[in-house]
Amino acid sequence: MRRMKDSGVEWVGEIPSTWNINTISQLFKQIKNKNTDLREKNLLSLSYGKIKRKDVETTDGLLPESFEGYNIIDENDIVLRLTDLQNDHKSLRVGLATERGIITSAYLTIRNYSESLAKYLYYYLHSFDIAKGFYGMGAGVRQGLNWEGIKQIKVLKPSVDEQQRIVSFLDAECNRIDKVIEQTKASIEEYKKLKQSIITQAVTKGIRPERELKDSGIEWIGEIPKEWGIIPIKYICSYNDEVLQEDTTPDFIFDYIEIGSVEYGRGIISMQHIRFKEAPSRARRIVKENDIIVSTVRTYLKAVASIPHFNTPIIVSTGFVVIRPRDINHMFLKYVILSKAIVSEIESYSVGITYPAINASQVVKLKIPLPLIEEQNTIAIYLEEKCLKIDRIIESKEKLLADLESYKKSLIFVYTTGKKEVTI
Repeated sequence: MRRMKDSGVEWVGEIPSTWNINTISQLFKQIKNKNTDLREKNLLSLSYGKIKRKDVETTDGLLPESFEGYNIIDENDIVLRLTDLQNDHKSLRVGLATERGIITSAYLTIRNYSESLAKYLYYYLHSFDIAKGFYGMGAGVRQGLNWEGIKQIKVLKPSVDEQQRIVSFLDAECNRIDKVIEQTKASIEEYKKLKQSIITQAVTKGIRPERELKDSGIEWIGEIPKEWGIIPIKYICSYNDEVLQEDTTPDFIFDYIEIGSVEYGRGIISMQHIRFKEAPSRARRIVKENDIIVSTVRTYLKAVASIPHFNTPIIVSTGFVVIRPRDINHMFLKYVILSKAIVSEIESYSVGITYPAINASQVVKLKIPLPLIEEQNTIAIYLEEKCLKIDRIIESKEKLLADLESYKKSLIFVYTTGKKEVTI
């Protein structure tokens, strides 16, 4: 076991006694290389800690002249996104360039000019990033950091030979982990597609085999069982029945659901416990147990959920239409709205590009398949059972993803800080 010493760096702790410590300014210089006359056109972006190519043709309306203000970067440059530090604590903020290109000058680009390996320095700064090191800088006052703000960050410096061993080991291990992560993500998507297929089949064709079908008269529904009907939602449900009044008691406490609190296929994933006086102005729609909420803004999110039993009152955003079932099984209705046919139709009727929206009255005009109530009940029970099994599989795979990500982070930390030694 090699000898250790105190690094004097709080988030690092002890390091090998042979390792040195430098500051960023002793190893890097800031790069400001303006893309004058558009001499470089390889557009890059920093996303999820990776620097990737971006299609110039899909840049949300940016004109070519806009790229003159971009920064030209080279392979092995390190890019740091140090904006919005107070509000966004989830993003990965450090990326390593693998090619020459241009990137927004809102990001800070630094270039290694020491004998150290750029890839090792990237791994170290990535570890600093996932330890949330940048967030404690600026005393919580500034929303961002610049070159002056990061110059004194401490960087560990093993010998170049050891850096090479660390990089080779981490490259191999991280690549292996990333492959498993990608395979797991692909598997999750396949199970989500399977769930969607089962739902759509059950609510448009039923679950009894070999029955006579008829044309529904609606292209996106297709054929339905002969004895089923087609009916607009508004004829079997009411909508937006109740709202909080402006003179509501300021200390009225409720659980608030906004658009981001609902995830397609999973339903309600979070609620905010809040008083009326502290609530946003859009916290107005009153819901009851078994109501169905459907987002009418940012409809690409497909935010659909059924309201469960609750003790504390629940209020949802005015960005939802609240559909209250009357002459239909509420769980059957939820699955009908979750089916690919309906969510696609809601998206197609939405207006707007960056913030697509649809009127609540348009949602409830949509026609849906309607079996007799006994069959609705049977289909609802069937789908609850099937979807629960698939959801449990997806949940276990998502836990595996979280474990893999956590293991990868810990691996990078222990080797870039010398807690473990690469002996190969």
